Amino acid sequence: MGKREVMRKKRRFQNNNLTKFFFILFPIAAIFSLMLSSNQALPTPALEEGELIANGFNIFLNETFDGNGRTCATCHRLENNFTIDPEFISTLPDDDPLFVAEFDPNLQKNFENPRLMRELGLILENVDGFDDLENKFTMRSVPHTLALRTSIAGPDGPRTGWSGDGAPGDGSLRSFATGAVIQHFTKTLNRVPGVDFRLPTDYELDALEAFQLALGRQEELSLPLPLKDAVATRGQKIFLDNSLGKCAVCHANAGANANNSDGQNLGNLNFNIGIEDLPDKPQDLTGELVPLDDGFGTPGNGAFNTPPLVEAEDTGPFFHNNAIDTIEGAVAFYNSNAFNNSRAGMILANLDPNGVGIQLDADQVVEVGGFLRVINALENIRQSIQLLELGSQKESFALQAPKDFLNLIIHEIDDAIMVLEGGGARTSGGVGP
Repeated sequence: MGKREVMRKKRRFQNNNLTKFFFILFPIAAIFSLMLSSNQALPTPALEEGELIANGFNIFLNETFDGNGRTCATCHRLENNFTIDPEFISTLPDDDPLFVAEFDPNLQKNFENPRLMRELGLILENVDGFDDLENKFTMRSVPHTLALRTSIAGPDGPRTGWSGDGAPGDGSLRSFATGAVIQHFTKTLNRVPGVDFRLPTDYELDALEAFQLALGRQEELSLPLPLKDAVATRGQKIFLDNSLGKCAVCHANAGANANNSDGQNLGNLNFNIGIEDLPDKPQDLTGELVPLDDGFGTPGNGAFNTPPLVEAEDTGPFFHNNAIDTIEGAVAFYNSNAFNNSRAGMILANLDPNGVGIQLDADQVVEVGGFLRVINALENIRQSIQLLELGSQKESFALQAPKDFLNLIIHEIDDAIMVLEGGGARTSGGVGP
């Protein structure tokens, strides 16, 4: 990472303006802007939805559910694109609730692995139950919660969490909060409702779901985009070429949904891509006990759900175990034996007329990475434009705190620059369509 990128990240972390993401939530921001700038009455359903999202924001940020002090935002940090990574974690004070296992005697064993959290950004999950805490667990990264409206619907129901089965009961995003409270908010490992925590009410679950669905993009991109940058243009072509990059087979429009051969949207699907078969996963090199993560189901089938790629560069490291640090490294993984020998790799090879999986050369890896950097930067720019448009409305929130509002816009532009510069000279050129 270059010096300028480090400085920008440091500035991001220091600019801990928790209102930023409230402003970029289009549904509620638009509703409130209309309320402030118009004398016309808004439909009651729109006002009720806006109030629900606002309450969900407050619950997400502040509600501990009478537990150990953690909130949803403890791991899904608003100031870090709703996720955490080792670099961000290193900026937190030692008494942050994220580190509760380091200072609460009741949670010092079998609740978290502080070393893997601090060094690799991994959180302990008991996705297969709490009956053998010593041996039955996984270590997973924290997925961001952006663009969930576009990314969690699957043909067999919702896909939440890295393995697609992260929520109890009906598996919905609404129920995901219940599972998170039981797993991460408890005061002791007994996990007794009403003693170690309180379960969310129906209204709180509704509000949290509404808030999370309002985050980020509300619709998919429509590829191909008319890009100016030569590297990104070539990367987009490779990405969409089902005989070369084959990326769009599982990531239609760089999202989280798969398409069939007729272009029909199949929704979010789980795939075994062989990421657990890498020979030198970072957590294994630490010498810490990390059981094999078997993915979806109990016992698992090795499959994990598909994340959207538009926000990827802003939210690394990559994959469910933070195995890869850079977006180019993540693209290169699909050239590996681990992927091409996996079930998903063999499916792609079987679809290929020549029986070939994914075989990109080094330049093509950089080009696809450049394309992903550019679409991430374009999303940052879209958000900054949205902020400007909201701020220009008469009597908008921006006029109440113009300096803070301007800093939010600068933050998004800074993010776009950082994303592009992280790819080196080949991807630091123009991004505009």
